[in-house]
Amino acid sequence: MPLPTDWPRISSALFCEDAAAAIDWYCRAFGFEVRLKVEGENGQIEHSELTLGTGIIMVSSTTRAPFGKSPRTIGGANTQTMFAYVDDVEAHCARARAAGAKIEVEPKTTDYGEDYWADKSYEAVDPEGHHWWFAQRMRSK
Repeated sequence: MPLPTDWPRISSALFCEDAAAAIDWYCRAFGFEVRLKVEGENGQIEHSELTLGTGIIMVSSTTRAPFGKSPRTIGGANTQTMFAYVDDVEAHCARARAAGAKIEVEPKTTDYGEDYWADKSYEAVDPEGHHWWFAQRMRSK
């Protein structure tokens, strides 16, 4: 069967204690747009799909799956970090900071050498404790 035409080849899911608030925050701070939000009992988010360009993340309440935990409930541990390219990393960082993101690493350019590429990136932590890297390609090979 062919891949769905409106999905990237890979996507990630995040679990949040307050998924509804997290979804609103991801839209305000990082520029995501809600494509789908399925609410269950007591406003719990059963499933959601948020888009950023051609990328999709899914956000659900921690009650949705017994294995899903928010980093803020397990001492800040993360088993993955999120990474996305944006068009203007400085403006994106300013937007995230204004929304209350904790900026762990300020925007900086990393040049991997002329055989590779150079990116400007920053690291942010959301209110649930998930770590995010956003980058802008500065030079291609």
